[in-house]
Amino acid sequence: MARYTGPKTKIARKFGEAIFGEDKSFEKRNYPPGQHGNNRRRGKKSEYAIQLAEKQKAKYTYGILERQFRNMFKKATAAPGITGEVLLQLCESRLDNVVYRMGIAPTRSAARQLVSHRHITVNGEKVNIPSYQLKAGDVIGVREKSKSLEAIQNSLANASHVYEWITWNSETKEGTFVSVPQRLQIPENITEQLIVELYSK
Repeated sequence: MARYTGPKTKIARKFGEAIFGEDKSFEKRNYPPGQHGNNRRRGKKSEYAIQLAEKQKAKYTYGILERQFRNMFKKATAAPGITGEVLLQLCESRLDNVVYRMGIAPTRSAARQLVSHRHITVNGEKVNIPSYQLKAGDVIGVREKSKSLEAIQNSLANASHVYEWITWNSETKEGTFVSVPQRLQIPENITEQLIVELYSK
């Protein structure tokens, strides 16, 4: 599946926050890229530009390309509830995102790779689709043969975040997707209403 493989720090500087995780290069130059990046008198953005930037930030944050993101928006529109919140919940319910949230991988791109290479199981079955939508009660685990992988062990050793909507058993290297997270439980700095406004034009 196609995915963004370009320079991540440049994208993070564009949005003014380290959306791909800890980034020492971003901390050194946390202003927009380009020769005028550090010029504080940048022109005022249009409403469309602000909405587009928010959509791009969400896409880069979760590692989703345009067609897939648009399809998720259509799904969110058809579902009951607030469209913007449902969209973020769909993003958070992706298998690669939950693998990242559980601490099995240090980044979403690393989580996507683990899933693609069949290191992850869902309810005991190997699943190699990063965009696989999890349901409440699904059990996510590390495949038996992959439990000794150094990358996974290092990531779990350094994992510090705890989320109310997932559980993790470090002994069995299995976790449960307890429930779809509420908006307050999603830490990403995304103004989802701007994305809804953009797609609704």
